[in-house]
Amino acid sequence: MFIYTIRRLNLFVITLTILTLIGYGLVRLEPTTTWAHMDFWSGWVQYLKQVLDGELGVNHQGLSVIDEVAKVFPATLELCFFASILSLLIGIPLGTIAGMKRGSPIDTLISSTALIGYSMPLFWIALLSIMFFSLRLGWLPVSGQYSMLYEIETKTGVTIIDTLLLKDPNQGYILIDVVNHLVLPTVVLALAPMTEVIREMRVSVANVITKNYIKAAQTRGLSKYEIIVRHVIRNALPPIIPKLGIQMSGMLTAAMMTESIFNWPGIGRWLLNAIANQDYVSIQAGVLAVASFVLIANIITDLIGAFANPLVRKQWNAI
Repeated sequence: MFIYTIRRLNLFVITLTILTLIGYGLVRLEPTTTWAHMDFWSGWVQYLKQVLDGELGVNHQGLSVIDEVAKVFPATLELCFFASILSLLIGIPLGTIAGMKRGSPIDTLISSTALIGYSMPLFWIALLSIMFFSLRLGWLPVSGQYSMLYEIETKTGVTIIDTLLLKDPNQGYILIDVVNHLVLPTVVLALAPMTEVIREMRVSVANVITKNYIKAAQTRGLSKYEIIVRHVIRNALPPIIPKLGIQMSGMLTAAMMTESIFNWPGIGRWLLNAIANQDYVSIQAGVLAVASFVLIANIITDLIGAFANPLVRKQWNAI
């Protein structure tokens, strides 16, 4: 396990070092920075030292971009977290049912619905959701994290947690308002990874139910529920955990469009504004922050998947 972890961390360091070259190339496009007038490699070494010190420069407004990233990134993490939970809660059961009933009408219905959901453009789904649930039915808010009627003190940047920390007599109403604002962007963002969870789980379950230990469990007289929970899901999940990690970390790219449509104050909307303003210092800070999170998420899920999968544990010393 130790060797496996070290090799994954080495891959993280190498990849992040390559990404710093991209970030450095971006800040060199900003004529007001000192790096724009330095030799490339000597300037990159100085840039790398500043990145390690947590100093990523200032934007066009003279504000520290690392402070700006720290303000907007928690909102994106909040949205991605709830979207991930939703995609797993719905995707794993549906994928299990489709895998257990492979070739049946239920499998066809679930697989077809998942394929349609994956094929539809995210911005189109988001706009249709706003038109139907917000403008037509009036059930959910159109955009933002909470209504302008309320004031929430920012402590963690995660609105749900900040609301729970409030000492306000209207805390319950504020929490309901925050949840209502969270529903639409969460569902829209969760749709694509949910379909991937269904697909991966379906294939894995269909493979597991052909194994001899499943047939042995059936001959022992175990109920169908016990077989599914104790044998099928338990053995179908570990091989696909690394793949699910890639899908979940990929939410950050989809979150950029989601945040822009729903006016969600996260790093995606912040990056799009930086691109529109040609603020290269902010762009490189956002790119490094998003890339670092994606790499860390992939390594963590890779290690969890390896730890949960007995077949991989046997190969730790060989990988």
